[in-house]
Amino acid sequence: MTQHTDAAVRSPEPGAPSPRATPVSTYRLQLGPDLTFDDAARQVPYLARLGVTHLYLSPVLQAAPGSTHGYDVVDHDRISAEMGGRAGLDRLASAARAAGLGIVLDVVPNHMAVPTPAWHNRALWSVLEHGPESPYASWFDVDWSAGEGAVLMPVLGVRLGDALAAGDLVLDEIDVPGGTRTTVLRYFDHVFPVREGTQDLPLTELVERQHYRLAFWRVGDEELNYRRFFDVGSLVAVRVEDEAVFDATHALLLDLVTSGVVDGLRIDHPDGLADPGQYLDRLAERTDGAWVVVEKILAGDEQVPPDWATVGTTGYDVAWRLQQLFVDPGGRAGLDAVMTRLTGDLAGGLEGVVEQAKHEVVAGPLYAEVHRLTDLAAAICHDDPRLRDHTWRGLHQCLRELLVAFDRYRAYVEPGVTPRHEAVRAVEEAAARARTRLDPQRGETLEVVVDLVLGREVGSAGRRREARRDELVVRFQQVCGAVTAKGVEDTAFYRWTELSSLCEVGGEPDRFSLGVHDWHAFAQRFSALTPLALTAGSTHDTKRGEDTRAALGVLAEDATGWARLVDEVRSASAPYRGVLVDGLAENLLWQTVAGTWLPDATAVPDDATGSSDRPDDHRAIGADRLVDYLRKALREAKVRTSWTSPDEAYERAVEDLARRALEDPAVLAAFARWSHDHHEELRAASLGIKLVQLTAPGVADVYQGSEGYSPTLVDPDNRRPVDVRDLDARLARLDEGGGARTLADEKLLVTSRALRLRRDAREAFVGAGAGYAPVATSTPCALAFARTQDGAPRAVTVATRLQGTVRRLGGWRDHVVALPVATGGWRDVLTGRVHPAGTVPVADLLADLPVALLVEAGAP
Repeated sequence: MTQHTDAAVRSPEPGAPSPRATPVSTYRLQLGPDLTFDDAARQVPYLARLGVTHLYLSPVLQAAPGSTHGYDVVDHDRISAEMGGRAGLDRLASAARAAGLGIVLDVVPNHMAVPTPAWHNRALWSVLEHGPESPYASWFDVDWSAGEGAVLMPVLGVRLGDALAAGDLVLDEIDVPGGTRTTVLRYFDHVFPVREGTQDLPLTELVERQHYRLAFWRVGDEELNYRRFFDVGSLVAVRVEDEAVFDATHALLLDLVTSGVVDGLRIDHPDGLADPGQYLDRLAERTDGAWVVVEKILAGDEQVPPDWATVGTTGYDVAWRLQQLFVDPGGRAGLDAVMTRLTGDLAGGLEGVVEQAKHEVVAGPLYAEVHRLTDLAAAICHDDPRLRDHTWRGLHQCLRELLVAFDRYRAYVEPGVTPRHEAVRAVEEAAARARTRLDPQRGETLEVVVDLVLGREVGSAGRRREARRDELVVRFQQVCGAVTAKGVEDTAFYRWTELSSLCEVGGEPDRFSLGVHDWHAFAQRFSALTPLALTAGSTHDTKRGEDTRAALGVLAEDATGWARLVDEVRSASAPYRGVLVDGLAENLLWQTVAGTWLPDATAVPDDATGSSDRPDDHRAIGADRLVDYLRKALREAKVRTSWTSPDEAYERAVEDLARRALEDPAVLAAFARWSHDHHEELRAASLGIKLVQLTAPGVADVYQGSEGYSPTLVDPDNRRPVDVRDLDARLARLDEGGGARTLADEKLLVTSRALRLRRDAREAFVGAGAGYAPVATSTPCALAFARTQDGAPRAVTVATRLQGTVRRLGGWRDHVVALPVATGGWRDVLTGRVHPAGTVPVADLLADLPVALLVEAGAP
């Protein structure tokens, strides 16, 4: 793996680009019409005081009309006008530099938008107008041999014949920006270019003569002839493996890096690319080795390919382990019992749910991709006499089962290159699982498919490096990633509700809980292999924010109490719970209310028992936010409703239950008691997860607003505006010596002090001599580790895990932490208390907060 040297921040010579500095921490900003570059610039003074070293910006290139996230790029040559254009970005960069901050930019190389109207994407418009003769034809992964040589445009709300009969397709004239007045084919808001020489044809014939084929939207899942982003037909894949396409789509981005406006890059979904390694090599060459992280989801103990020119991932591998580190393994049986009682027995457990979901995906929304893959394999076999008797049907069955059996996003196999052992093992282990699901007579066909996927010589001697065989190697991996993403994270993880917080992007819910020793082993490996990769708590893609997950994790600390609460609220809601509401919706509803319940707004408990005289100060999430989340989650689950076939009656029944539950005094009282009774568990989990994330190996990322207690749900809920003025005012009060009044204040205190420590002691966190060393404790309920510089401890983190267990055992009693040797002892930067080196009672360390962040007492 390519490593990048650490550069100190210094003032550049006038007119010279700013020197790039390795980020120590980043702060993610979700830019858009509601958060422009100038809006972000106004946040810079606060973010500098918070302690971050780099702003981490969501995509800034011109996106489709109405975009709220920026991942639907339409023009690689322009900075988003809605955000303020290039001038606005330069103003933000100047403000950041003046405050000593750098900038990291999110890059979307895999796809562009198919916007409405399509002319917003000039390159795509040209392809639709000129077909294979367009100068942009090489940009998009279009199979011109399929669909009668026309790009399928599945945008019609009805079948083509019905649209023609209804007169919904009409010729029109519009002014296309940058061009002249032109004739177009209009379908409501959709407009398409008209091929030269066809303007005067009868409408039906004109439609047939275009370089695109208009079709009913459902046709896209079965006959699509261009590669898309997963199953999203409005995002068309871009062939950045073509160097000319790379240069054209990255010229502006590369200029931002080489001119010093941007310090580093975050690469979106590299697994969708034909050759991620080649792409990263090219990026490193063009940016002179800039800091680059990749949105790579790792399965289990999978590692980023060591030859990739990247410092590592965006941190999902850290996020799920942090979550499970604070989950009590003893609660699993009780939570599983609640899920089973509500939803029924899920045959095969999570593994069975995943298998079923992936089967549904390859037979449904991704059928077109699997069909195209099968056509390719069948053509290879047809051209080789030794393989000709392997039928299309047999190849389709084998490819389908191999895709379902794959346990990760993809294996990294390059045509003509001997695959690494890890890639071969991943494919062969998947094949072994697939074989158990196939008729024994398909065994030989499966062996051929495996050899083709791995780029091996199979069939006639010497038949290895051929265009179709090379394409199959690449395309299988691209389809494999889509099947895994759609089948697991976007389907199965919404069906498995044992503990919904574990069903996260890149998560491993079957692991349920992680022990202290497993965490230490992971952190030490991370420190050795990817010390400059991002670590994440919340991201724009997480299904639940870090505080929502922390609150849900508390359920495992009192699974028996949770089961009683579910019984209580089900009994209270029975009179208005419609018969259409199923157990999946119920379990999601009750867990989501618990996960997003806001603690006391005005005060933290006065004692370690979490007692409070005002349980009514606890508040439920707003009904609109809850309903929007449930609708999205249940449509993603695709059990009773879906995006393509919504069951309105079912959704209304769930919505009615949710809204009436949040107005029911009995339901609200039950959740208020739960929140009150488990406040200390929540406090320990929320603060502990945050502090460990911010002080663990890697570059710590803070998602906007997560420095305060902020229980959020899947996008767009997690893109709601952040009240930065309030955060700034509370930070100022804490800096002036004011005490923390709320859990949100405590989390802001923990975040700011940890970020400032990272910034001031950067060598201990991201320097060449930075290290990680476990610190011994006498109880697994206390996690402790040191961050070291050249082997010497510079900071010590202590966090409470499983606070419920601590409380049941009567407190910390005589448990201790063995603090490293330090002249003058250790000072807690969160409380100011000084502790001696050596054996220290945990109760003394954590008398004020459930976490401690220690530096040498003599340090500033």
